[in-house]
Amino acid sequence: MTRPSVLLFDLGGVLVRNGSFDGLRDLLGSQVDDDELRDRWLRSPAVRSFELGRISPNAFARLFLEEWQIPLSVEAFLAEFVSWIKEPYPGAGDLLAGLRRDYHVSCLSNCNELHWTALVPMLGWFDSLFSSHLIGEIKPDQRAFQTVLDRLGVQPDQLVYVDDSRTNVEAAGRAGIPAFVVQGLDGLRARLSEEGVL
Repeated sequence: MTRPSVLLFDLGGVLVRNGSFDGLRDLLGSQVDDDELRDRWLRSPAVRSFELGRISPNAFARLFLEEWQIPLSVEAFLAEFVSWIKEPYPGAGDLLAGLRRDYHVSCLSNCNELHWTALVPMLGWFDSLFSSHLIGEIKPDQRAFQTVLDRLGVQPDQLVYVDDSRTNVEAAGRAGIPAFVVQGLDGLRARLSEEGVL
């Protein structure tokens, strides 16, 4: 692999503990596995609209509850939804600080205004930030990755992308970007070491 100049990270499940799928599974009352939930989440019209910044939190809650057939009030759902963003994995900030000495460190996250607000304390860990609700593009759409490449002014092989979703990693690969699936900070450290980045 060519030595990259940019390291691009997903947030939830890679650098930040993600409670979304546990929370969603609890609401659904089913034992659907993470991969199936992740794929359904990525395809959800309500989620896509909200994470593209096109609808308000209340409109998202109404659409989502109807789409997923969850018997909750809008207010109760939004309170639950906000709690799905958890704390960064211990050591994530130190890892990124070390990487920033040698690389441009960025994130590409499918996110929304509520969760982005919860992430504010860690956003200073990055040299640049790309969130779907701010750039108007969403993974796994190719335009999301192209937007990052265009704004950073780099070629695909100058960037490495890491995500906990195989669907998103495969999409990045189709854009010519070296990309890897990892789960959590230990998995991230191991993969970065394996690729000669650490």
